[in-house]
Amino acid sequence: MIGTLLSGRFRLEERLGSGGMSTVYRAFDETLERWVAIKVLHREMSGQADQLERFRREARAVARLSSPNLVSVIDAGDDQGHPYIVFELVEGETLKDRIRRLGRLPVDEAIAYAIEIGRALAAAHAARLVHRDVKPQNVLVDHDGRAKVTDFGIARSLEADGLTMTGRVLGTTDYVSPEQALGHSVTEQSDVYSLGIVLFEMLTGDVPFKADTQVGVAMKHVRDPLPNVQMRRPEVSSALAAVIERATSKETGHRYRTVDEMVHDLEQALAIEAARAGTVTGEATSVLRHLPSESSSYAPTRLRRPARWLATVVLATAVAAAVLVVLASRTEQGSTGGADRGGGRAGLRPVTLLAAGDYDPAGDGREHPDEAAQAIDDNRTTFWSTEAYNGDLGKAGVGLYVDAGRPVAARRLSLVSPEPEFEAVIYAADGVPREIGGWTRVAGPIEVGETARIRLDPSGPALRNYLVWITRLAPGQRRAAISEISLLR
Repeated sequence: MIGTLLSGRFRLEERLGSGGMSTVYRAFDETLERWVAIKVLHREMSGQADQLERFRREARAVARLSSPNLVSVIDAGDDQGHPYIVFELVEGETLKDRIRRLGRLPVDEAIAYAIEIGRALAAAHAARLVHRDVKPQNVLVDHDGRAKVTDFGIARSLEADGLTMTGRVLGTTDYVSPEQALGHSVTEQSDVYSLGIVLFEMLTGDVPFKADTQVGVAMKHVRDPLPNVQMRRPEVSSALAAVIERATSKETGHRYRTVDEMVHDLEQALAIEAARAGTVTGEATSVLRHLPSESSSYAPTRLRRPARWLATVVLATAVAAAVLVVLASRTEQGSTGGADRGGGRAGLRPVTLLAAGDYDPAGDGREHPDEAAQAIDDNRTTFWSTEAYNGDLGKAGVGLYVDAGRPVAARRLSLVSPEPEFEAVIYAADGVPREIGGWTRVAGPIEVGETARIRLDPSGPALRNYLVWITRLAPGQRRAAISEISLLR
């Protein structure tokens, strides 16, 4: 069709890409004298009523959406049996091409793209429209670095029965949600799951699941746990890893309810990344600059800009210092394993902890991850706990680690526990090793009481993550819990 003039206005000049339903061309709008992109439905598809209606529905659906991160619809029509949709032309590359070209993207850039994709999906969801095919191939990155979502070809209105039969799976299986893979009802949470998989790929350079067939891949999304992103990319913060874990939960009850909630946490993760690195690059700079204002409904807790985030850190550090003063005044319960029974060590300063994460390499890989952050929230009434065991862990151990955001030579770790009398060993590492053998032991074993100040190896190296590795429960005890962890250096 190169050279064809559609509706006496749009001249097709170059084929940009093709799929099962349509082909996209670069075209010149001779009326307004500008370049556009035109998607033309394949001739064999235009004779199928359901495919033709799906194509027309895409034009109607996207035309009513407005977001700087969505590819805009300009026009639509039909020229002698060639239905077409006219889009703005985005000069650049697909996000998939970018990943293939660069491999793993910089962490801040990956977060920024995920935020922009999330904002586009939020605009669609606000119009009661689910994309259902979120993947890097459907994200365009323009020459300015901005991500724009396109291809709502299999999108579905939440207020209509749609055109698909129950049990039929649409979408690309590398990114398909478990419920979509099983042919169940699809909601906004399905797009959340797919966005989590896209973010995983941006950070690791590859999709999480592979199999000999597409059905095999889909079933892995249903049954297999997502690989630990920090094991594949150790510099990923625990805060960002927690976002991915929640977004890709198999159970919708544990997943983000809305993409807005996910974007909220991604914005916090980007602010943390900016504070850790001291600067950000590329599109992350633009995204960080335009984080929501104080009027945002998330304003009380959102971390917006590096300067504002650092102010929050100063406040958190002051609170942590106050907590440590209270801890120091209490009678300690510890023991021969290295608990600090003295009156404290002069010159120690609190370490600001950016995140906390559960660690269960010998089990199912999950140990109440949704509770982990409660161990560093400066609130003793909230806590992280292990799962319930029958008097014996049945494995080498399970634990909780804290992320200092950068290597620190910590000299003391303080614990407050609402369910004490468990034995623990303290380890440290730069990343999050796959096995406990990859960590460096810095203290223990320790019998942990209601409070404990644990001296760490003074000759130990500066490391980023510190792990409380619980190895034994007291007789009759079913679980261990930690309400607060503090580090001093």
